[in-house]
Amino acid sequence: MSTRSTIRLLIVDDHPIFREGLANTLADEQEFQVVAQAGDGEAALAAWQKHRPDVTLMDVSMFGLNGIETVKRLVQFAPAARVLMLTSSEDQADALAALEAGAAGYITKTVRFDELLAAIREVHAGGRPIGEAMARKIALAERAKHAARGGQGPGLLTPREVEVLHLLRDGLSLVEIGARLSITERTTRAHVTAIKVKLDAANTAQCVARGFERGLLRG
Repeated sequence: MSTRSTIRLLIVDDHPIFREGLANTLADEQEFQVVAQAGDGEAALAAWQKHRPDVTLMDVSMFGLNGIETVKRLVQFAPAARVLMLTSSEDQADALAALEAGAAGYITKTVRFDELLAAIREVHAGGRPIGEAMARKIALAERAKHAARGGQGPGLLTPREVEVLHLLRDGLSLVEIGARLSITERTTRAHVTAIKVKLDAANTAQCVARGFERGLLRG
């Protein structure tokens, strides 16, 4: 990860108007520098090797090599690559596949511009931004898989979600949790939403109670 204050970006999208428009808009932000653009997966891999961006913004659906396969190939030779999926797809299967392939975050093109900037910063800092609606869909899918296994196997919560659960137990607010973990309030809210769905809890107090019941929390 770059130690420079400017976050260097690669934008990958097969719609030239969207890609170039986003690049022009980001160019007005002193914090960011668009070092390259690509219209397909093969061009993206070549551009990443040439420019070594800090964060890559990647669409899912593209002609030829799609975004998910591109991420999979990218992290094979560059495990530290930070990729934020920026896509029109709201399908949780795409989100799960992208995250499993190695993407660092998944947001849709319906986000506000300030939310996109926050997500880029979060990915650059090592975070994993996912929208609240998508987090709910993913959590429901994972809960269904867990139930299909008869509730056996590893716990439903991710390590980050367990961390958030501990902070909820300590009484921290969403803003305080975000500050403690260096993530946005929006991402914190998404983690809490996922915890509620996975633990079948109606509120944060019930999340904590279920956490103790399942041995996720102690003392």
